[in-house]
Amino acid sequence: MILPSPRPDLPTDDAAAPSEAICARAEVQRIRWLTGLSQTAFAQVFAIDPDALRDVEAGRVRPDPSLRAHIRNIVHDPRALSSATR
Repeated sequence: MILPSPRPDLPTDDAAAPSEAICARAEVQRIRWLTGLSQTAFAQVFAIDPDALRDVEAGRVRPDPSLRAHIRNIVHDPRALSSATR
């Protein structure tokens, strides 16, 4: 029996040292989990394309630069996180 190859868990920064690389999938999931929101709710609250969010979390694609910037803004704006978790 041949098992399908796993999808690569792509890093968010190709230039990062291996010990510091964070994969896109883990980064986005961690941030969403901190809010306690489902994918659909997170996408709606933060104006993110739900299909893009699903694809990133599934490891199918890397987030495009604008989505990465948007995610970073969510992390660095505590008000955004606190209002989303209420």
